[in-house]
Amino acid sequence: MKVFFATDIHGSEICWRKFLNAASFYQADLVVLGGDVTGKVMVPITAHNGYWTARLAGEMRRLETKEELAEAERQIRNRGSYPAIVTPEELDWLSADESRVDQRFSAEMLRSLDRWLDMADGKLAGGQIPCVLNGGNDDIFEIDPVLESSPCVTFGEGKSLEFDGFHMISMGWTNPTPWDTFREAPEDELKAKIDAVAAHVPDMERTIFNFHAPPYGTGLDEAPALDASLRPTYGGAVMKAVGSTAVRDAIMSYQPMLSVHGHIHESRGIKKMGRTLAINPGSVYGDGVLQGALLELSPKKGKVTKYLLVNG
Repeated sequence: MKVFFATDIHGSEICWRKFLNAASFYQADLVVLGGDVTGKVMVPITAHNGYWTARLAGEMRRLETKEELAEAERQIRNRGSYPAIVTPEELDWLSADESRVDQRFSAEMLRSLDRWLDMADGKLAGGQIPCVLNGGNDDIFEIDPVLESSPCVTFGEGKSLEFDGFHMISMGWTNPTPWDTFREAPEDELKAKIDAVAAHVPDMERTIFNFHAPPYGTGLDEAPALDASLRPTYGGAVMKAVGSTAVRDAIMSYQPMLSVHGHIHESRGIKKMGRTLAINPGSVYGDGVLQGALLELSPKKGKVTKYLLVNG
């Protein structure tokens, strides 16, 4: 059984397309996107009489044709942002109230997610190639019912899913971060979430942990140390462990066959934790590059037989 795992694409449409194409390119039997699926930024495109204006790469651009508009939208989506076409009056109205911006941002995000799921339906043969998606700490909760209702992907959160004799359990929540994101909880709550779903697994030796937070102190969770203003100290040269102790303890206690993670983009790597193979493929979505892990699982032996970190 061949599995392709990626994570933390943060709304980058080019990375989403690459993720979908990975199913056929690697001849995968299962593809998994581990969390932080959606983007963080909305970019307004102001519609004037016969042209549009938008700030692209820090520069205000005037777009004279629909082709230029379409290319600008493509560039915005590929960087992980959401284009929003507005009139000058709408832009003023939105700018006057942050809650209006939040509402429009959520609407554009969900509209984009619907487009992505339509793409997935074609690329994954209408759901014949299994695909698991999960939220991460940066994903709003409004995406959950959208993913849950999709006929071509499976929303993994809090479930025990079975594939060819292997089981996967998923958790998109992380330990607290300085940014107070959506899916964060104290370590004791993370432990309770893990234990609750792990109770439904019949055989840990054939189980995959799909947990967005990496295990603490394993080298899969090293991020730049921050000062009081949340800026990297010494230009980002000083790193510190920021992963979850609950995830680390669960791996060491349950000893699943495989544990896949994300969340910390800089900590691409592989770690053996007892009998468990733990992996964080990292993320450089801002460059339009999809990082992932290609894994071969033997149903007969009940173990990972091959693993490789890949880029594309």
